[in-house]
Amino acid sequence: MPIATTNPATGQVLKTYDPMSDEQVDAAIERAYLAFRQLHGTTLAERGRWLIAAAELLEAERDETARMMTTEMGKTYAAAKAEVTKCAAACRFYADNAVRMLADEPADAGAVKAKRAFIRYQPIGPVLAVMPWNFPLWQVMRFAAPALMAGNTGLLKHASNVPQTALYLEELFRRAGFPEGAFTTLLVGSDAVDRILSDPRVRAATLTGSEVAGRSIAQIAGRELKKTVLELGGSDPFVVMPSADLDGAAEVATTARCQNNGQSCIAAKRFIIHTDVFDAFAERFAARMAALTVGDPMDDATDVGPLATDRGRAEVHAQVQDAADSGATILCGGELPAGGGWFYPPTVVTDLRPGMRMWAEEVFGPVAGLYRASSYEEAIEIANSTSFGLGSNAWTTDPAEQERFATDLDAGSVFINGMTTSYPELPFGGVKNSGYGRELSAVGMREFCNTKTVWVGEGEATAGAGAHSE
Repeated sequence: MPIATTNPATGQVLKTYDPMSDEQVDAAIERAYLAFRQLHGTTLAERGRWLIAAAELLEAERDETARMMTTEMGKTYAAAKAEVTKCAAACRFYADNAVRMLADEPADAGAVKAKRAFIRYQPIGPVLAVMPWNFPLWQVMRFAAPALMAGNTGLLKHASNVPQTALYLEELFRRAGFPEGAFTTLLVGSDAVDRILSDPRVRAATLTGSEVAGRSIAQIAGRELKKTVLELGGSDPFVVMPSADLDGAAEVATTARCQNNGQSCIAAKRFIIHTDVFDAFAERFAARMAALTVGDPMDDATDVGPLATDRGRAEVHAQVQDAADSGATILCGGELPAGGGWFYPPTVVTDLRPGMRMWAEEVFGPVAGLYRASSYEEAIEIANSTSFGLGSNAWTTDPAEQERFATDLDAGSVFINGMTTSYPELPFGGVKNSGYGRELSAVGMREFCNTKTVWVGEGEATAGAGAHSE
């Protein structure tokens, strides 16, 4: 895939970039390695000032940066501005909270026969980040802000269709005051990842992307004995029970399915509706989906812009057509629009069953599948039947059901009576084929830290109680 900016609203190639040579990549890794040694010697207060400076730059340049993202991958201008604002907030969050998150944690010294014993969190070195195009600023920032604040350095291999955003991120951290090489963008294709991650100067990797990409990164990292965090696909359930506020659920469901033009791993995709309220919800939901405005993402009146790539749109349409050809019912949408750009209408499909592609696959576009459940137990069975386990939603006002959903939904997060999203304050990640490890919160910051045990004796020769065994 060429490294280029192609406007999804028109299909026009706006800028192309030459991939970096092996020599340029090696030089970038060396800069990241040297920058780590320098960054490791700075204080949290210094790094916090640089992160605040990055936040201020993001806020000052919000409109211009949002316009760049919209041009590169098609999200609405309003959504792009919100993404920039969220990134600035994340920088401020880690600058304000890192001292608490990375503070030494005291242990029971007496229990381990020590004068003092504690846990210390220290950075591990350069981390390779392989990132996707759908949230081109936020996906990177939720790794970069905590990693840099902890004292690690970053090497970014971004998606090939968002090179301008990738280069902007490198310049952002440099202008904010971080040492040269602390965060470096590598304009390379996927074929370069093996060599980069195999380099002994690179200590870990984080990836947000497909299952295929995740398995590849994990295989390389396993061979090299390096830590990885993987956030892969999702086919999130959105369960609606009889006690739910149907109008509220349908309104949130529409946003949850069509946010980012339907291209979000944590977008609700499978809508599992109790049979007692199925028809009433389906009518409300389909009406709202059909009423959304599809068009120019720079127009404030637009709700849904184009999909990021022509190939992605073709895949979404093929999944819908497979369902229709196998007996599913399309309540709205499902037709390729005429004209230029990679647009796809908000679509609602029901009467799905095993064997259809939509039953088992993630649909990465504004397409919702409706499933009927006759009981709580059947709703859980359908919700957990997928190989994915990223986010999940449940709508019920019954406290007992809320408690059961929190336990029974097999996912990295459960949002009850609200839309799944990510917050710097909360861990983010999945289970099953949605990956492992966590981003965000103190948990995410510590993923790329050495959790070091420190044991201090009285100054005399002392053997610990477990000195001769692990």
